[in-house]
Amino acid sequence: MKIAFVGKGGSGKTTLSSLVARHLAARGRAVLALDADINQHLAVALGRDEGAAAIPALGDHLDDIKDYLRGENPRIPTARDMVKTTPPGTGSRLLTVTGPSPIHDRLSVEVGGLRLMVTGAFAEEDLGVACYHSKVGAVELLLNHLVDGPGECVVVDMTAGADSFASGLFTRFDRTFLVAEPTRKGVAVYEQYRGYAADHDIPISVIGNKINDERDLAFLRDRVGDDLLVHLEQSAAVRAMEQGRSAESVVLEPANIAALDRIVAAIDDTERDWDRLHRQMIEFHVKNARSWANDAVGTDLTRQIDPGFRLDVHAGLMMAP
Repeated sequence: MKIAFVGKGGSGKTTLSSLVARHLAARGRAVLALDADINQHLAVALGRDEGAAAIPALGDHLDDIKDYLRGENPRIPTARDMVKTTPPGTGSRLLTVTGPSPIHDRLSVEVGGLRLMVTGAFAEEDLGVACYHSKVGAVELLLNHLVDGPGECVVVDMTAGADSFASGLFTRFDRTFLVAEPTRKGVAVYEQYRGYAADHDIPISVIGNKINDERDLAFLRDRVGDDLLVHLEQSAAVRAMEQGRSAESVVLEPANIAALDRIVAAIDDTERDWDRLHRQMIEFHVKNARSWANDAVGTDLTRQIDPGFRLDVHAGLMMAP
């Protein structure tokens, strides 16, 4: 499964991403966590003291990523011809959740029983000359070329708010979890995200966070209805982890452990819609090609679409015993 965590800044989106990723790994799942937020805090949330600074940033190695993924695909002559939406085709190299591959070897680290990759922070030299989507594009390209099998999960901590809709990345997931506080601002992001996602058949579940009492819960239930999957209570254990205590030394409250179990069960119950994923990958590649990428690269990038290639067929071959 490929899952995303979205929500208002400060809602606890990164914290939930880390908790669920660790919960999956503790239950024997192979997990690849990707930090695609402009604020690179997932490494610290997962227990890496030095944070993301010591991890090679995907955004800094985009040309190498492109060159590896294009492989011997005759529709893509050079790495320069690849953009963030380029789909795989015959001859492309595909990635698995934990490798082996040069991408995993060079650009991921092990932390808490899972693999972690980071896009890289928005640096001072980017100010006024670049947008963060140029870095997040590396994640979109990786997800287009990544196959995951039974018991494998990709967990992506997305950038805050509805900014995810500035690219086609929001369509790359089997399930999206929106973390919402019981406030008008928290619900407003849900309503905005829900409205955008409705036109693209994106499955969304709301995780209520920082719930103090029944009034908080009633507020969320009234505003998000059946989209509310589960809620987590205010947590002294999470606060301790955020203050620097190791995850191994902290025990979550029983109610919050039960909430994480419910989220994992929802992930397990999710059925992959290969037709939607394939259709939207092609749709957004065509849209990007015609709106800016053809002019930027100097060629018709819609020719990169291989009509005979289906990622699900190749995933089945790669996962076969």
